[in-house]
Amino acid sequence: MPTKVFLTEDEMPKQWYNLAADLPTPMLPPLGPDGNPISPDMLAPVFPMNLIEQEVSQERWIKIPEEILELLYRWRPTPLHRAYALEKALGTPARIYYKNESVSPAGSHKGNTAVAQAWYNKQFGIKKLTTETGAGQWGSAISFACALLGLECKVYMVRISFDQKPFRKTMMQTWGAECIPSPSTETNAGRAVLEKDPDTPGSLGIAISEAIEEAVTDETGKTRYSLGSVLNHVMLHQTIIGLEAKKQLEKMGEKKVDVVIGCAGGGSNFAGLSFPFANDKINGADIEIIPVEPASCPTLTKAPFVYDHGDIAKMTPLLPMYSLGHSFVPAPIHAGGLRYHGMSPLVSQAVVEGLMTPLAISQIECYQAAMLFAKTEGIIVAPETSHAVAATIRKAKEAKEEGRQKVIIFNLSGHGLMDLYGYDKFLHGKLGDHKMTKEEVHQATRELKGHPKAEMRKTGKW
Repeated sequence: MPTKVFLTEDEMPKQWYNLAADLPTPMLPPLGPDGNPISPDMLAPVFPMNLIEQEVSQERWIKIPEEILELLYRWRPTPLHRAYALEKALGTPARIYYKNESVSPAGSHKGNTAVAQAWYNKQFGIKKLTTETGAGQWGSAISFACALLGLECKVYMVRISFDQKPFRKTMMQTWGAECIPSPSTETNAGRAVLEKDPDTPGSLGIAISEAIEEAVTDETGKTRYSLGSVLNHVMLHQTIIGLEAKKQLEKMGEKKVDVVIGCAGGGSNFAGLSFPFANDKINGADIEIIPVEPASCPTLTKAPFVYDHGDIAKMTPLLPMYSLGHSFVPAPIHAGGLRYHGMSPLVSQAVVEGLMTPLAISQIECYQAAMLFAKTEGIIVAPETSHAVAATIRKAKEAKEEGRQKVIIFNLSGHGLMDLYGYDKFLHGKLGDHKMTKEEVHQATRELKGHPKAEMRKTGKW
C-alpha cells in the first residue's frame, strides 16, 4: 500500500465549494450597529467588491480564476499521507490519513486564501493590505502572497505570539511585509487597550481592530483589510483542501470516511477539509465531523450562539456565531492561532444544525499527541494542529476498543518548526493547562446581553 498519494496539477479542483448553498437551515444575516441586516456596499471600505460578492454568494460552485490556479501550483496539490507508523504505535484497526498542508511556502494552509485575496484585491486596484495574525501562520502567508503580487503589506501580530515566535516576524519581513506587535500605539484601538492594560498579551480581536482601523482611515482609498479566517469567502477558498482529499482517498481505495477532524480557531483549515464532507453528510452519508479547540478558549463547546462583533473595537458587523465575547482575552497558550473569541458563522451554523460535533482538548494532551506524532510520522506539527492530532488519537483508540476499521482523516494544517519554543517548554515541564470554568465563561459573555438575539434555527435531522 502506498504511504502517500499525489494528484497532478491537471487533477486539482478548478472550483471552490460553497457550503452556504447547501446548509439545511440558512445562516442568519450579519447586522449593522442599528440591528438591521447590512448591505454589501457597507463592507466596501474594508473589502474589495469582488470578495464581497463571494462573501454573500449562494452559488454552490465558484470558479477559481486561472491566474490564482497558477499561483497555487507552486505547492498544490498537497499530498495525502497514510499514517501507518502512528496506526502501529496505537495498535488501532483504524486507517488514519492526514492532508499535509505544511508543504506550502509559508508552512500552512493559510496560503490557499492568501493568494486568492491578494489577487482579487490587486484586480480591484488596491495597493496595500493590512491584517492581523496570531501565531504568525496567516501573517506569513499573506506576506508571501503580497510579495508575489506586488502589494504592500502590514501585519498586526498578537503580542504574546510576537514575543514567543520571533522568527515568524523575520519570515514576514523577508517577504517585504511590516510586522508590529498588537496592541500598538499606532491606532486608536491599540492605544485604548494599552491604556487599560499595558501588560496585555493581546488577542486576535484587538489585532483585527487595529488592522481594520488602518485600512478604513487611509484617505487614498487604496488600502483594504484582509482576514485569514472566520468569513465566508475565506472558508470558500480553503475548500480546495477537502476537494483534493476526496479525490486522493478514492485513489487509496477508500469508499467511505467515518471521521473528519480539524483544529478550529476561526474555522478556516477545519472548514477547508470538512465542508466537502459536510456536503456528503447533508446528502445522507454517516460521517462524524469534529472541530477541535483549546480547553482554554472553548468557543464552540462552552460559549453561547449569539450576535457579536469579530473585534474588540466593534468595527466589524455583528455576526451570528458562537462567541466568548469580543473583549475576551484568552490564556496565553502556544496555539496562538486558536486564541479567537468567535467562530466562523458558517461553521457555527453547521454546529447548530448538528452536522458537526465540537471537542475541546487541553494543551498538555495536545503536546503529548504531537510528540507521539513526531516520533512516528516524523513531522513536528504546529501547536494548533496538535489539537487535531490529539482528537485523531482519541478516535483511533476508540476504534480499537470497538474493534472497528474506521477511516479517519485530519488536516495537518501547518508545521511547528517556527513554534519550537512551546515544545521546549513542554519538554522541560514548564507548560500548564487551563480549562475555562462556567463562571469564567459567564463573566466573559456578560457584554453580550445588549446584543440582538441569534435564534438557533435547525431542521433537527442530525
